Amino acid sequence: MNYNLLRDTIELLEKFEKNKQESGKYSEDSAGFQQFIVDHYKGIVPAEPDWEGKENGRNPESVINTLIVQMNRFAKNYSKSAIHESSFSTQEDFIYLINLKVFGPMIKMELIKRNIHDKPFGMQIINRLIHQKWVCQVDSMDDKRSKVISITDEGLRVLENQMDKIRQASQIVTGDLTRPEKMELIRLLQKLEKFHQPIYDQNIDVADLLTSVAENYPLLNN
Repeated sequence: MNYNLLRDTIELLEKFEKNKQESGKYSEDSAGFQQFIVDHYKGIVPAEPDWEGKENGRNPESVINTLIVQMNRFAKNYSKSAIHESSFSTQEDFIYLINLKVFGPMIKMELIKRNIHDKPFGMQIINRLIHQKWVCQVDSMDDKRSKVISITDEGLRVLENQMDKIRQASQIVTGDLTRPEKMELIRLLQKLEKFHQPIYDQNIDVADLLTSVAENYPLLNN
């Protein structure tokens, strides 16, 4: 047993107890203790993690890209399991339905862009949902050239029938992360989304995309 670590932990708990009594700020549980550590030790910089190839010059950007791609594949695998032997053909089917349930009716392109798909692929999904009678479409009041789609009662029914497994898959994807770690991951991913969404919305041709981003965000080249 590491007795130095044990003594340090006991000392930290004593500081937490004293601060809790004096300030009345923290709850007397693990959540209160975690918040105390965040408030009083947030200036401490954690040790830089190791990664495969680091000693050979592999940069953090390469690691982040690889991990994001791998996590996407892991998540897709669990999603396939969640819809196994169900009425859904792909995970995109239920993701589109969830978007319509949560955010309400919207025009086709809004739904497609919300899911970061190109138009042909997104239209395939929407047409499949229409064929299944899980969504319906009407003319837009603002633009008669556009169609507004919404989830039907049948779409709500098939979605609800599968939601327990979908929630289970979502829970498994987050693994053994603690709640504070999940909150920090959400914050970082939202920061990345905030950076990339305006670029995506410009619909820059793929032939010019890298050059355009590099020219407009010079800090990325440092």
